[in-house]
Amino acid sequence: MELSNHFVSIKKSPILFFTTKAPFSTKALTKPFNSHSPKPTPLTHSLHLETLKTLEWSALCNQLTPFTSTSMGQSITRNAKIPIGKSKEESQKLLDQTAAALAVMESRPLNFSGIEDITRILDSSVSGTLLTVGELCAVRRTLRAARAVLERLKDSGDCSERYAPLLEILQNCSFEIELEKKVGFCLDCNLSKILDRASEDLEVIRSERKRNMENLDRMLKRISAQIFKAGGIDKPLVTKRRSRLCVGVRASHRYLIPDGVVLNVSSSGVTYFMEPGEAVELNNLEVMLSDSEKAEEIAILSFLTSEIAESARDIKYMLDGIVEVDLAFARAAYACWMNGVRPIWTSEGCMGFSSSGGDYLLSTDIEGIQHPLLRGTSRKHLSNIPGSNSLNSMEVDEENSMLDTGKSSKNVPEFPVPINIKVKCGTRVVVISGPNTGGKTASMKTLGVASLMSKAGLYLPAKNTPKLPWFDFVLADIGDHQSLEQNLSTFSGHISRICKILEVASNESLVLIDEICSGTDPSEGVALSTSILHYLRDHVNLAVVTTHYADLSLLKDKDSRFENAAMEFSLETLQPTYQILWGSTGDSNALSIAKSIGFDSNIIERARKWVEKLVPEKQQERSGMLYQSLLEERNRLEAQARKAASLHREIMELYHEIQGEAEDLDGRVKALMAKETQLVQQELKAANSQIETVVQNFENQLRKASPDQFNSLIKKSESEIASIVEAYCSSDSLPASETDTSSYTPKLGEQVLVKRLGNKLATVVEAPRDDESVLVQYGKIRVRMKKSDIRAIKSDKKSKTTILVPSLKRQVKQIFSELNKDEEVSYGPRVQTSKNTVDLRGMRAEEAALHLNMAISAREPLSVIFVVHGMGTGAVKECALKVLGQHPRVAKYEPENPMNFGCTVAYIK
Repeated sequence: MELSNHFVSIKKSPILFFTTKAPFSTKALTKPFNSHSPKPTPLTHSLHLETLKTLEWSALCNQLTPFTSTSMGQSITRNAKIPIGKSKEESQKLLDQTAAALAVMESRPLNFSGIEDITRILDSSVSGTLLTVGELCAVRRTLRAARAVLERLKDSGDCSERYAPLLEILQNCSFEIELEKKVGFCLDCNLSKILDRASEDLEVIRSERKRNMENLDRMLKRISAQIFKAGGIDKPLVTKRRSRLCVGVRASHRYLIPDGVVLNVSSSGVTYFMEPGEAVELNNLEVMLSDSEKAEEIAILSFLTSEIAESARDIKYMLDGIVEVDLAFARAAYACWMNGVRPIWTSEGCMGFSSSGGDYLLSTDIEGIQHPLLRGTSRKHLSNIPGSNSLNSMEVDEENSMLDTGKSSKNVPEFPVPINIKVKCGTRVVVISGPNTGGKTASMKTLGVASLMSKAGLYLPAKNTPKLPWFDFVLADIGDHQSLEQNLSTFSGHISRICKILEVASNESLVLIDEICSGTDPSEGVALSTSILHYLRDHVNLAVVTTHYADLSLLKDKDSRFENAAMEFSLETLQPTYQILWGSTGDSNALSIAKSIGFDSNIIERARKWVEKLVPEKQQERSGMLYQSLLEERNRLEAQARKAASLHREIMELYHEIQGEAEDLDGRVKALMAKETQLVQQELKAANSQIETVVQNFENQLRKASPDQFNSLIKKSESEIASIVEAYCSSDSLPASETDTSSYTPKLGEQVLVKRLGNKLATVVEAPRDDESVLVQYGKIRVRMKKSDIRAIKSDKKSKTTILVPSLKRQVKQIFSELNKDEEVSYGPRVQTSKNTVDLRGMRAEEAALHLNMAISAREPLSVIFVVHGMGTGAVKECALKVLGQHPRVAKYEPENPMNFGCTVAYIK
């Protein structure tokens, strides 16, 4: 076998499968990052998986699945295998990839439609299994589609720097262009067959087989026709039996083929299928050529399979890069769907101030974040509301937006409730207290999920710019770890997991512990909790714990590295608000909650008396009153701050809007003038086109008419042109003067000039009232003005038409006056059309002279020709006048005039 053209030739290679190296793992192809984090241990890996399960990471990854474009990307998100940065640099790179994908989506998204998961095909080729035509074509389609993705990113022009993080993924990939060309050269993927040009031997075999089949078919048709004429069969029949072509004949007439071989008999025994003796050699040749063709095809498939096997490692590496790009676009689309914002990392020194304007530094500053799983649930609910277009737009009317975080109803609380997470620089342990069902656990989970999302390059569903440290491990102990199989009680399972966390945690870790040391004696629980928190203070970056132990809130008084937080609880509604009060301690409010649930009042009162006995006299009442007063004061100050911030924001928006409108005024005036000029030009072009049609009809009629009919034709044409001019002048009127403003009534949607705004353009947004006042809008500003302060806009279209149309009238009258003056000579009408115009502009003098001579010679007698020579250096004009003065067919010529600069009119004899 010899492959055609420049491809590798294998001369008479045996049809044998080949052996290659052992299959390799896809993991070996993954691009390594420079990770500085400690090497994971089995215990670390186990705790990491448990934390992911606790924080419901798989459910969050599943939210990405609809946004992936390849089957490989969908498999990764469904199995929660999306990459999580193992170092700060790796996480930063993932965030940069997401930002780059968002930049690409602003112009035009990438097309991953042709990329298939060909991993199984590659493994089959490596193991020595012969690939089919369909499998080879799948590899070719994937290579071509992957290369198109890279070319789309490279063809981004000035934006290539913005797309650099995505280009870096694919820059070291080999897209196997030569392999793609080989497969495309050998196979027709549309018809799923091997082409003749795949090898010289195959082309020769198929050509020989085709010629042999034609001879065999022609012979058998001739024999079958003879049998039919002899009555040996009802109709000529050529068929194939036992892979050999034969003819059908009745059993009673088999003598018609004396040297024939019976290949088969019909079920009824009436018809014999016989191979004539003269067809035996041709049939033998057909069988031999067929076997040779199959062998050659197998050899070609074997060759292509070996080529793919040799490139399998590079192709897998390229597929890994494509999947990385696909996941980057999935993260970008997910960010758009969630209205997410990009987080940034805070350094060890906590460089940066609080977004709220405080004078202290924050290591964690996340404002208005919502738990992505709860937010995703609310957005799915919104997608089912009638009137919503898509998950990406999510624009719903205010009365339907009960779950929309941006437009929550006044009577329906926002869901999920956004929370603020603000941890001061230097804080190592945060103790959150407060009532049950108050949102402590959900808030802690939100922080954990936000940390994982940031490490994985996902944007956060928050406001402004979230800031948080990069954590090497997120370790969580949330929920009941009771195990009957391992003989662990609730407390034992809880303590066992905390022990493992303390063993694994580093000074860059985030530790989340829910209800620390609960389920045991309170005094021992407080003592053990205090000791654990002191250990965490010295060994982790940040630990967040929830508790009902009031004594743990006192740790802040002795060490500034501790911080308190409380879940807000409304004593008026006896309902939690799910907001975190940083720097505060919260009460459990167990008695209030029990009362709201419906406990017997006697039980509640007896419990209250026991509480009074267990604490100093009136201490609880005083602390409750103080807490309530401080809470009210805080709410009042926050309301005032929000109101002031809102007012300041509105003023600044109004200022910038007015400033922008003022700067853009000149541009708007120019745009309006350009638009009006374009309209006038369009109308003039239409009028000229209609007049040219009239003149052309006049010329056609003039050639056929007698001299007696010239006057009537001229008058008829004058009448038609006059009607055209009148049609375009009918709306002509003088602009409104200052004295007409009293009778002028602006209409809704009309643009007017407002005197008190400095004659600025404004739009009427409300019809005039009875009190002669009109509501107009300038930019986004709406103001009510008196009708006397409003003037109509002078129409450029009308003024220009007033000037240009009389000029057109004069030109037409001049044309026809000259026609009447030269009537006795009987020249054609002196009206310029495309047929009687010679344009010499842009030509050299010699070329212009030749072109003009040819045009004069081609004109019919007694006609007019318009020579357009322009107004440049004068060389072409001088040459044209010289030709007109010397040409024997030119009776006379008129030089250019003020009505037609750059054009000379010549009269042909």
